[in-house]
Amino acid sequence: MVTQTSSRQREGQYPVPPGASDILGVEFSGIVEKLGSRSEKWAVGDEVLGLATGGAYSEYIAIGVDFILPKPKPMNWEVAASIMENYVTAFQSLVVIGLLKDNEDVLIHTGASGVGTAALQIAKSRGAKRIFTTASSTEKLDFLQKLIGNPNVLHTINYKTEDFEKKIKEVTNGRGIDVLIDFVGRSHWDKNLAALAIDARMVMLGLLSGMNLEKTSIAPILFKRLHIIGSTLRSRSDAYQSELVQRFGQEILPLIADE
Repeated sequence: MVTQTSSRQREGQYPVPPGASDILGVEFSGIVEKLGSRSEKWAVGDEVLGLATGGAYSEYIAIGVDFILPKPKPMNWEVAASIMENYVTAFQSLVVIGLLKDNEDVLIHTGASGVGTAALQIAKSRGAKRIFTTASSTEKLDFLQKLIGNPNVLHTINYKTEDFEKKIKEVTNGRGIDVLIDFVGRSHWDKNLAALAIDARMVMLGLLSGMNLEKTSIAPILFKRLHIIGSTLRSRSDAYQSELVQRFGQEILPLIADE
């Protein structure tokens, strides 16, 4: 699977983090061929999937022992190779940073993207009360309804024809949402702040519409006690990423394997 990260790197728009391979690819699946000195929990021949800072499109990759997880037996190689970047990013954003709790309301923008679809499924598995998501077409929104399978939980919004702030306020009786995952940036900023509830958390993963605001009010951040966090993954330390991979393997991967 060619991800947005790899496409942007190939086009020269995504600088490779210091120390990372300049070969494309940050996720993979494969069979352990050789072991290092700290590999007691793995054996030659083990089937694994993993996350890397680069080099995953190569035939062989050397990777730390905590960057890989056992490949679920029923999962085919192609699916296993396309899990980690999207699902680990979504897990980090919603759960580790966004601190999503049972029975909370969440908004996930660009729901039909790779990270978006992963985040929707994780939100459902974590007991979100209501999940709102935006996309640009009826076809995409219909696909997401089929993916989640519960129209009482998932509320879809065509951001080209509907006002997502207005719909969220209507459905939540004016309360707003607890956790918001945003890839869009500038064009959604004011409506995002208006749609957030008291003590809500907004995690920013991208700036698709631009990074500069012409005019805005920061008052909602103060008076609603909002938490606004920017996040990346690939540039974080090896220790952070490997710990995140292992936690994902414990909390989320078994749920994917059961699907």
